[in-house]
Amino acid sequence: MALSALAGAFTGLGAFTFHYAGGFGYLGSDPATCAQCHLMNDPFDSWRKGPHHAVATCSDCHLPSPFVPKYLAKARNGYHHSMGFTLQPPAPDDPGARTVFPEPIRIKDFNSQVLQDNCLRCHGEFTHGIVRGSTGADHAVRCVHCHDAVGHGARR
Repeated sequence: MALSALAGAFTGLGAFTFHYAGGFGYLGSDPATCAQCHLMNDPFDSWRKGPHHAVATCSDCHLPSPFVPKYLAKARNGYHHSMGFTLQPPAPDDPGARTVFPEPIRIKDFNSQVLQDNCLRCHGEFTHGIVRGSTGADHAVRCVHCHDAVGHGARR
């Protein structure tokens, strides 16, 4: 009986949290969903004003395009984002505050490779000679090395 009550409470709390956080929005590809986080306000605003706005959403650049890898990446990123934002202290800049992630946030290696693959998926014909043979190794020529303002405006 107690185990059933605990499972019900856990399920209810999880469902409430998912609904409260707009969880269903994260299953889609609406860029406004990404902007729900205050850290994404500047990148979202610069994307809306930039040329990629007309042809690409956040998902087009930051997630693999095949269905299964896309939703696996969404789950992985969602887990890391929720843990980071849940455990980040309210004043991470205070002396001695333990931060879960640095601000501004930086792309991790896995997501950097996804981004690179998506740049090449759209622009590969044009850039083939530049990045030939160096797309996935540590010595790779990363598109954002030179084009760091694409999609999000200038870095801080």
